[in-house]
Amino acid sequence: MDTQTRTAPMQVGPSDKPIDTGVRIGHVHLKVADIDRALAFYSGVLGFELMQQRPGAAFISAGGYHHHIGLNTWESRGGSPPAMGTTGLYHLAILYPTRKALAGALRRLIEAKIPLEGASDHGVSEALYLRDPDDNGVELYWDRPKEQWPHTKDGKLAMYTRHLDLMNLLSELDETPREETTA
Repeated sequence: MDTQTRTAPMQVGPSDKPIDTGVRIGHVHLKVADIDRALAFYSGVLGFELMQQRPGAAFISAGGYHHHIGLNTWESRGGSPPAMGTTGLYHLAILYPTRKALAGALRRLIEAKIPLEGASDHGVSEALYLRDPDDNGVELYWDRPKEQWPHTKDGKLAMYTRHLDLMNLLSELDETPREETTA
């Protein structure tokens, strides 16, 4: 494909055939500068299991799946992150099954001294935002049960972005009663 073809505006209209509701995002493959450094973060800090490694690539998983994240240096060994203002991956999102599991991830980040860029309650989910060692955006989140999602009076989804109380999230890990904090 030549440059002119790739940059030409696409003429796309609404589809009368929506995507199959069973479609899911299967995995993400990240270009990284250093496999060992990326594995130290994704496996060492976040806890993903190394499923397979070969020269220039590693495949990691949660729960024994062949891979949720592929890491490779095929075109990026020793490289630097893309410059601000360029296109590319905004972030990858890792879905945790429960609020308690997300709290466990937050504890791991704190213990590893990994800074957060943000923490938000979106009504439908609670999310932590951070950067991996290659400056890729990473979102760690859990979805509230669908019955708890906020809706407008006419039944439309009403997502929002509010401050996420991190101390309240961490309280999922102990048996003490939770209180709202402003930390």
